[in-house]
Amino acid sequence: MAMNSILNADDIKKALAAFAAVDSFNHKKFFEMVGLKAKSADDVKKVFLVVDADSSGFIEENEMKTLLKRFSPEGRDLSDKETKAFLQAADTDGDGKISIDEFTALVHQ
Repeated sequence: MAMNSILNADDIKKALAAFAAVDSFNHKKFFEMVGLKAKSADDVKKVFLVVDADSSGFIEENEMKTLLKRFSPEGRDLSDKETKAFLQAADTDGDGKISIDEFTALVHQ
């Protein structure tokens, strides 16, 4: 499933441009800009499934690093600093990965 079947392609493009600089990524602003924050829990879960590239049921660190590329091939990799901040914000149970429930809660913060 492509992200632009869930979210508006122009919104994705604008959000990626806003966070093009390394160490500029802010998950709260990004999710708001792409329109994900306003989406239903079902749509957020669809996005989770796209980001969970290996279909493990979790977003692991390597998948977090490529988060922006999952929204569009033009996206960049997150820096180590951004990846760790994203993980810290989302991983409420401390297992080192993000579950679908943790992702949904993070998006709707």
